[in-house]
Amino acid sequence: MKKGFMVVFDGSNGAGKTTVINEVEKYLSAKGLDVVLTREPGGTPIGEKIREVILDPSTPEMCDLTELMLFGAGRAQHLEQKIKPALAAGKIVISDRFDAATFSFQHYARGIALDTIVKINDLALDGFRPDINIILDLDPLAGLERVKKRGQALDRLEDEKLDFLTKARNGYLIQAKNHPEKFAIIDASQSKEQVLSDVLTVIDTLLAQQQ
Repeated sequence: MKKGFMVVFDGSNGAGKTTVINEVEKYLSAKGLDVVLTREPGGTPIGEKIREVILDPSTPEMCDLTELMLFGAGRAQHLEQKIKPALAAGKIVISDRFDAATFSFQHYARGIALDTIVKINDLALDGFRPDINIILDLDPLAGLERVKKRGQALDRLEDEKLDFLTKARNGYLIQAKNHPEKFAIIDASQSKEQVLSDVLTVIDTLLAQQQ
């Protein structure tokens, strides 16, 4: 493989991103490929500190613009410190969420003006975009039920009202419709085996394009 590439897994909370990401890592590693796993918010020491602030359920007073700018700051650090070096070394970067989440949650759900989102995101990424966004699509109510079954407390975004989560889901679908070359929608209500099969079909197509 001449160069690395970046795959983003995104979508509704509880859609099974972690499980799928781990299986895809095994699949690619078995092919002898170097894989770097990362996440947003987070991915770097600075990013992880920002993550704690963003997701802390004890800070409901955080204003929408503050939230957006924190995501942008973490993404800029993520790109420069972790993503670009990995890609330059020919590695495959797999990220649990990236900039599509910002458009879904901060624009379509929060209602922040699109041009404001674009300005912050463009400043953070400076023209960079992941190769593919694989969206694990699931009804938000079903997703919340899955999250609650984990027995873990909800973070600040997971604890939003169902209407907010529904708008975010629709935001992913709109982005996929507008940019079909950069998005793949996977029905996450299917069995784990079928979801993984559908995902690996997308991965195999991407691998073939890199040859």
